[in-house]
Amino acid sequence: MIIVTIAFLYGEEILEDEQIKKVAELRELLEQRVKTMELELQGLRVLLDYINELLIEKSFKKAEEIAKPPQVTELKPPVTPTKEEARIIPLKTDSGVLMANFYAEGSQIRIVPEPNMKFNVNTPPFNAFLIEKILGKMQERDKELVSQGRLVPEKALSYEIKKDNDVLQEIIIRNLTTQREREVRSAARWTLEKMLEKQSQLGTS
Repeated sequence: MIIVTIAFLYGEEILEDEQIKKVAELRELLEQRVKTMELELQGLRVLLDYINELLIEKSFKKAEEIAKPPQVTELKPPVTPTKEEARIIPLKTDSGVLMANFYAEGSQIRIVPEPNMKFNVNTPPFNAFLIEKILGKMQERDKELVSQGRLVPEKALSYEIKKDNDVLQEIIIRNLTTQREREVRSAARWTLEKMLEKQSQLGTS
């Protein structure tokens, strides 16, 4: 009888240890999921801010057009279009630290980090957010339009990531429309700042 009781208690202890182990594994999975969702939420907030800014800008321009009196348009001789000059837009942190430059020339842009900034492409949220959720989604949308015959293949968005031993050297994006440019610029600035924060915490910046 004593042996049976001991065996029963031992069996209960083993069962309890297994339950604790499973609960601990579940907790680890939940913590990882929470971190992923927090990252996605931050990215969505960036996109929401961009959309709000765009709506305000469009509404303001519309009000200006309504208030503006009609003007007589003078006929002018046609002007030969010239090549659009490249625009250079600095991408800075909230505290004013220059992280990279955003070069825009026509429908092609280049994002080039500052020489002293070593952004590892494996640092979140570079791949999960900027590449997959922003550029990847835009590329998928253009592919759909091409398959539907609504966009010629030569006008579809494409991008190239240049790196040296996982250190980002340059991002080249081709066929980027003006409507998408601000979204990409805001997403790139936010992504680089988050990467900088994570690398600073790890002491790899």
